[in-house]
Amino acid sequence: MSGVTTSFLWFAVTFWLYLETRSVVITAVVGAAFSLSSALLGPAFGTYVDRHRKHRAMMLSALITAVCFTVACGLFLLVDTADLQRLGSPWFWLFVAVILVGSVAGNLRQIALSTTVTLLIPADRRDRANGLVGTVMGVSFAITSVFSGLVVGRLGLGWALYLSVALTVIGLVHLTTVPIAEPAPAPHDGGSHIDVRGALEAIRAVPGLGMLIVLAAFNNLLGGVFMALMDAYGLELVSVETWGLLWGLISTGFIAGGLIVARVGLGSRPVRFILIGNLANWTVTSLFALRPSVIMLVVGMYVWVVLMPMIEAAEQTVLQRSIPFERQGRVFGFAQMVENAAAPITAIAIGPLAEQVFIPFMTDGAGVDLIGEWFGTGRDRGLGLIFTLAGLVGILVTVLARMTRSYRLLADAEVSAAATAA
Repeated sequence: MSGVTTSFLWFAVTFWLYLETRSVVITAVVGAAFSLSSALLGPAFGTYVDRHRKHRAMMLSALITAVCFTVACGLFLLVDTADLQRLGSPWFWLFVAVILVGSVAGNLRQIALSTTVTLLIPADRRDRANGLVGTVMGVSFAITSVFSGLVVGRLGLGWALYLSVALTVIGLVHLTTVPIAEPAPAPHDGGSHIDVRGALEAIRAVPGLGMLIVLAAFNNLLGGVFMALMDAYGLELVSVETWGLLWGLISTGFIAGGLIVARVGLGSRPVRFILIGNLANWTVTSLFALRPSVIMLVVGMYVWVVLMPMIEAAEQTVLQRSIPFERQGRVFGFAQMVENAAAPITAIAIGPLAEQVFIPFMTDGAGVDLIGEWFGTGRDRGLGLIFTLAGLVGILVTVLARMTRSYRLLADAEVSAAATAA
């Protein structure tokens, strides 16, 4: 329920803004704001998780979400709709900001959950536990995708706000009844609330781990294309209700990917799986937008989302195996900062670039004569070309990462650890 409430309203607001304004720039700005906020707050969240009980961190996350969504509901009822949709209006930024803070607060719960897996699950089963966590997130995402589109399309944004507030309060009350057996955190010196140095020391202690975080950050850099343009691309092909339903179908891939990991695990070399999964995902990205086909889009995105929880589970498992428990919150928070700081760079740039360069290029520009005969022409083809180019760049970077010394060091460390355990 917490996963639903922290993403449902953000999806709904994004759909609503694009449908009301038809502006790719606004969706890009909104998407970039989410990732940038996640990046800035990641280290603070991670430090808080390490210095407090995990249950307390989850409670704080739910409380912040409940307060922010309630404020957003009040703004929607009191402020004129035209002011909420205008990029230059202070009410627009306040409305988006309070929903943003409430949604980003869910990251605090996610960091706490990652460390709780280490706390409660034996080391040889954590990859499967991470797979189950991915499945739960997939269920939440599927529900979110379907109902956000249906609610906005049929009932309007107001009902999305009312439902989000109600579900958040119910989730907060339920969380008070969930016990977590955990020792008191070790006392700290009362220093900075953002302990980046401690995270860096833990990462440097594991050869090659920095490369893994940098690779994830670069993938998120390219992932800014999805953040900024995926909804716009999908809504160019189908209606908002259909797009919401299709995302619900696609989101079952999150469930399937998580269940696969929970069933068979990731083996003794999750680092290798990370590269294989990334290579497959970027190959799919370079292909699904070659034609203006919603079938190709759905199939391509389904493959993508099946692999995403598997890659995420592999990354979580590597960090949980490599980093001491008492520093895991800071490392997860730092990784969140690095990864999420990358996506807004692309998302902010790609919205104006799409509207001013790629869409005209494939509508009435040189692209019509160069590739229009087989690639197609029009607004959706300009967006599709960006996805294809992003996929090709992703393939190249993944292959180069496989050839680095850092990858060999991390892979050799995995083999040695597996042999020692055996």
